[in-house]
Amino acid sequence: MSTDSIADMLTRIRNANSAGHPRVALPASRVGVEIARVLKDEGYIASYDVAAGEQGQKLDITFKPKTPRGKSLAGLRRISKPGLRVYARKTEIPRVLGGLGIVILSTSHGVMSGQKATRAGLGGEVVCYVW
Repeated sequence: MSTDSIADMLTRIRNANSAGHPRVALPASRVGVEIARVLKDEGYIASYDVAAGEQGQKLDITFKPKTPRGKSLAGLRRISKPGLRVYARKTEIPRVLGGLGIVILSTSHGVMSGQKATRAGLGGEVVCYVW
């Protein structure tokens, strides 16, 4: 069992996507479901579903099919870790690949993308980069 469930989730998504699997199942957590919601809203995954499993709830993520331009989800990187938390003010929200990717933030109003946080005037913990 991993002590960092978000890093475990991102690693499972990264590995399944790079191996070409159409979907991945992983243990559900409240933050994990919110990260999956942001990925779906931003167009990086096709869908997600929370279902009851044998040992608790499971989060099933379905990837978008590969196109001639490549995969819609090219990479994920965990930024804020349990040993070193990284925070960003509302004026210092980082840009990923010059604006081609997104940053996922955990704010006081929930988990959201960097663009939505900027529009809402919120800062928070930088969870991960997605491109």
